[in-house]
Order: sequence, then C-alpha cells, then structure tokens
Amino acid sequence: MSDLDIRSATPSDIDTVLRFWREAAEGTSISDDHDGVARLIERDPEALLLAERDGLLVGTVIAGFDGWRCSAYRLAVHPDHRRQGIAAALLDAAERRFLGLGRRRVDAMVLVRNETAHHAWRAAGYESQEQWRRWVKTLTDGDR
Repeated sequence: MSDLDIRSATPSDIDTVLRFWREAAEGTSISDDHDGVARLIERDPEALLLAERDGLLVGTVIAGFDGWRCSAYRLAVHPDHRRQGIAAALLDAAERRFLGLGRRRVDAMVLVRNETAHHAWRAAGYESQEQWRRWVKTLTDGDR
C-alpha cells in the first residue's frame, strides 16, 4: 500500500472531511459539523487520521484517546476504494498511535446495521462485545 499516504487532519481539511463522510460514512452524528471537527483537531491534533491516494481523500478514522481509553470512530473508506486494504492501513496507524501512548485496548463504535463495517473490524482482529450497550444523551442549551 505504498501509494497510500496516512496523515493527521489539519483545520484546512475539515470541509473535505465533512463532504467525504456524507458520501462514505454510514450514518451521521450531531458532531458532524465544522465546529465539532475543529474542536477535535484543536484538542487532539493527531486523532483524525486521513488516508489519501494521489491527493484524494479515500479513508478516515478518528483514533481518540481521552487519557483513560482509546476509541476508534468514523472508520470510513470511499465506496470506490473499498476492499483495497485502506481500512486495515488506517486501523494499523491508529493502533500504532495508541501503542505509542502506552495504551493496550481499543474500543470501536460500530453501527449494528452496518454489516460491511462488521466484516472490516472482524478482519482487523476486533470482536463484538454484546454484553455492552451504548447510552447516549444529546445535550442542548436547555441542559445547562
């Protein structure tokens, strides 16, 4: 995969990443806006990893570390570039980042209905833990 360049996102990449996620990612998030991605890059400049081929964005993963746990989000590969090892290369880069931070385990959030993603995560050595449930609350200004 020598023609693949993996690098951390910069603020100038935000709009490209948001367009990419609308086309390549399964589902959307309340954080999928310019301010949300800008906060991520500002807080942890190495977290959002981009895979590019010939200058074209073909994949992303957020490799977040909150000081306690490593989390992987937004693993996405453009539909025209799937099954070429891009997801594996992104996960390898994320895992190397986590190991460099001294961490030993990665939690990945994967939509239940996204069977394509299940195959990619399983192929990378991840396993589903059915005993856990994700609990979510969307915060609004009224929650202050």
